[in-house]
Amino acid sequence: MKKTINLTKQGKLDLEKELDELISRRPAIAERLQTARAFGDLSENQEYSDARAEQKTVENRIAEIEDILKNAKIIRNAAHDKVSMGATVTVTLAGKRQTYSIVGPVEANPLDGKISDKSPIGQALMGKVVGDTYELPNGNKGKIVEIA
Repeated sequence: MKKTINLTKQGKLDLEKELDELISRRPAIAERLQTARAFGDLSENQEYSDARAEQKTVENRIAEIEDILKNAKIIRNAAHDKVSMGATVTVTLAGKRQTYSIVGPVEANPLDGKISDKSPIGQALMGKVVGDTYELPNGNKGKIVEIA
């Protein structure tokens, strides 16, 4: 069964940019490996071990991004009358205003205000309209102020 990964248009662009940057690092890593091999005994060659570790990290991330992009479905910003994937929502919670973008799990970055539709707050907000209240699993309650 093919897995579908929900991404915003910007999220897809960000992943494509990261993929290009990682691919451009390949020649430098190959050069480091070649230089480290010239030092001799690879079993005690820290430069070689470090370069191999970096190569493994970069190649794993390249494979991960390629898989995500292959299975990506671009989220279309729906009407702004209810909270859905791709919406930007302003809420009040504990007397403070917060603004969140609702994205898929791959793009989620709470420090940037991007929350997954699968997270507790994302689940609490989905389908709500301006003026609705919501409750988080910890019992905190908030209110939808704006949907964009």
